[in-house]
Amino acid sequence: MSLPAVFSKLRLPAIGAPLFIVSNPELVIAQCKAGIVGSFPALNARPQSLLDEWLHQITEELAAWDRANPDRPAAPFAVNQIVHRSNDRLEQDMATCAKWRVPIVITSLGAIPEINQATQGWGGITLHDVISDRFARKAVEKGATGIIAVAAGAGGHAGTLSPFALVQEIREWFDGPIALSGAIATGRAILAAQAMGADLAYIGSPFIATEEANAGAEYKEGIVGGRAADIVYSSFFTGVHGNYLRASIAASGLDPDNLPQGDLKTMNFGGEGAKKAWRDIWGSGQGIGAVTRVQAAGALVAELAGQYEAAKAELKAKARL
Repeated sequence: MSLPAVFSKLRLPAIGAPLFIVSNPELVIAQCKAGIVGSFPALNARPQSLLDEWLHQITEELAAWDRANPDRPAAPFAVNQIVHRSNDRLEQDMATCAKWRVPIVITSLGAIPEINQATQGWGGITLHDVISDRFARKAVEKGATGIIAVAAGAGGHAGTLSPFALVQEIREWFDGPIALSGAIATGRAILAAQAMGADLAYIGSPFIATEEANAGAEYKEGIVGGRAADIVYSSFFTGVHGNYLRASIAASGLDPDNLPQGDLKTMNFGGEGAKKAWRDIWGSGQGIGAVTRVQAAGALVAELAGQYEAAKAELKAKARL
């Protein structure tokens, strides 16, 4: 199956993952202008009325870019919706997305047919993130256009399955769009994701260390200086297992090696406790060893694109041997 038409303007087969607190209109716009899908969580726009302003800004700036650069049109953008009972803004946020006909809606922590139907009704598509084949099947049964396979090593909330196993199992029965998430931080890794059967790479942590990202200098430097061994996998902070930077956990007075289990009853994505979890305890994936400096998002995409093309050329050369 070919990718939906919404992806036809991509320079690179990649989606900039929605980063809680970190993603903002400036980052999304820079990603889209550079040629990858830019995205942000709806809950980043606070108060709720700010979401309308953000979507206005993104829509207008990308339209202006397209008028000025008809040979290099911007990639589409996406809004991430937390589909969980703790999100009391979901209905309002979806109404705002409908107003602006958001081209891609990414759903997390719950699959609801009505969300898929509404998005597809205004001409958009839905991508649902999953950590297992079982959840992928449920998402597609409920009408999701595509799947985001969140494998081991992904930043923030993540699964434990190898990307080889997860994509392989989903691709056995699903011929729709699949994006792969999990320690993807180079152009070579983007090509590897495609070789495994995914259509797109889903990249988050490298964009934390960009000039446009809404992250403090210490967080950005933590990404630049971090390695895979600096990532801790825990459910303590939100009730859902996720990957976090060890140094931020220790700086909060906690022992990264002795964290208790979290409780799903305390899951909270809208309140002050949730903001503290991501503001003070920094989410990060295992691929950050490839991040060597803070730079503009557009420069990062260009770097990834160069690596991607070089990797393809290298494979072609090897095939001729």
